[in-house]
Amino acid sequence: MSSQTIQVAVFLFVTALIGLATYMHCRGRSDRQSNQNKEYFLAGGGLAWYFVAGSITLTNLSTDQLVGMNGNQMALLALWEFAAVIGLIILAKVFLPVYYRYNCTTTTELLEKRYHNRHIRAIISLLFFFGSALIFCPAVIYSGALFMQNMFNVDAPLMYIAIAFAVVGAVYAIFGGLRAVAVSDTYSGVLLLFMAVLVVILALKAIDFSFDGVPAERLTLIGDNDSPIPWHTLFTGMIFIQMFYWGTNQVITQRAMAAPNIKEAQKGVFAAAAIRFMIVPSIIVIPGIVAFKLYGDIGDSAYGTLVADLLPSWLSGIFAAAMAAAVLTTFNSNLNSATALYVCDIHEAYINDKPNVPALSGIVTILITVISLLLVQVYAQADSIINLIQQLYGLLSMPILSVFILGLVFKNVHATAGIFSVVYGVVFYSFLSFKGYGLFDVETGMIASLLELHFIHQMFITLASSIALALLLNWILYKEPPQFTLDQLKGDVPAENVG
Repeated sequence: MSSQTIQVAVFLFVTALIGLATYMHCRGRSDRQSNQNKEYFLAGGGLAWYFVAGSITLTNLSTDQLVGMNGNQMALLALWEFAAVIGLIILAKVFLPVYYRYNCTTTTELLEKRYHNRHIRAIISLLFFFGSALIFCPAVIYSGALFMQNMFNVDAPLMYIAIAFAVVGAVYAIFGGLRAVAVSDTYSGVLLLFMAVLVVILALKAIDFSFDGVPAERLTLIGDNDSPIPWHTLFTGMIFIQMFYWGTNQVITQRAMAAPNIKEAQKGVFAAAAIRFMIVPSIIVIPGIVAFKLYGDIGDSAYGTLVADLLPSWLSGIFAAAMAAAVLTTFNSNLNSATALYVCDIHEAYINDKPNVPALSGIVTILITVISLLLVQVYAQADSIINLIQQLYGLLSMPILSVFILGLVFKNVHATAGIFSVVYGVVFYSFLSFKGYGLFDVETGMIASLLELHFIHQMFITLASSIALALLLNWILYKEPPQFTLDQLKGDVPAENVG
């Protein structure tokens, strides 16, 4: 039996085993008489802390992380993960109590309750929806297909592998809802983390635990101005990027909001933070650095090539199954969250307040899946998939975070001012990110300086100016000066949600 046959056989067996374990756990768990939204999108509020931790970890940790971050082939990318720990702590201590206090199904529901306006909720939902459909879903499908192509060394076109991932992921999302996604996340997450740590150990052994010959700039955690993360960006936009991603992003917070109470949710989030601090940084940078020493600068192909060389056939089949599960769960997590936002925040608010949730969700899921596949070739042109994702998501992240900050730490901010902050933020950041659309041909001055700033600095400027201009507009239109207060972040969570 050939080594490739063994790989494929083990891969199919482990993949089927994860699917069977997920089915056995979820079978008969849903209460069809309960609220459809809560059951389908929040697993009926029944996720134990370990499923919350597992789902948060694997929803974020997928091929876009392992392939993309290792594709930079430098230690510096670990800073994203260390900063993420702070973001998770903010989620647990700041945002979760507010979501549970307002009994939210989606993060955007909080905005409607704070601003007393359904339109601002719909606008933010659309931004999240487009972020999943146009950025995260196609990126994870592309990076997963690229990894499998490199690892199995197959001649099959990238799109064929991408289509297989997309179809299977859509089936999970349509028929299982969040419960199936979270459970499969956890089972495959344990396997993926174990295998990823094993890859780190084997990679270090392959170079005799010596990084001699690797340039110093690939080993440092202090980035210069030309690096993917200049050191000074840690003091501007980095913390707000993490605050947005872990605290307001529906894809992540949906897992924590699906716990039976806030104590269980916080326990799961803290467990996810511990995993991210102790395990994740090493697995997303060390293999890439080792690949640089062994093969040179090969970009996003580094991780798949290294794993294919280091692991024996039967182990590579197991690892491929874990990676496939990571791709599928990240993909269907984004599908499930995007669908939740459309159904709860748009369809029920403007079209039909009592839809058939599973049927409608299936239609939306298929639509997003088709869009994702159409965009795979676009992402295939990127020099670095992870850097492209981070830069593109700035179009949404800071404008969205601005409206959350305005609603939570300022009094009497009207929805009009919040909507202005979002629209302005999207336009302003796109102007900065795409170098002014070629409207300015200048080499000096403030505009040139802004256009040349690192995108993390640009994100911070976008956030600060969005908030400042929205408060000014609120003052001019409604004659109400800004009043900073932390009252909205205080208060008791209802007893039934405490645990």
